[in-house]
Amino acid sequence: MIHNVNENWVKVYTTGDAFAAEVLKQGLTEAGIPAVTINKQLAAYNFGEVNVLVNQADFDKAIEYMVQNEIE
Repeated sequence: MIHNVNENWVKVYTTGDAFAAEVLKQGLTEAGIPAVTINKQLAAYNFGEVNVLVNQADFDKAIEYMVQNEIE
């Protein structure tokens, strides 16, 4: 399912670890919170950041999920 990332999407997590971002995105999605990752890394160097975004309406639920799962 492809989501249109627009002004309704907000960043809930930033990491340098693309795998961790994917795991979080999957966890949020499985918990019923649609999420997307935006990879801003330079592919060859794995340098930079990966952002996880959720819809503004799901922001509080996403933060709650992260707290419950001890994701920092």
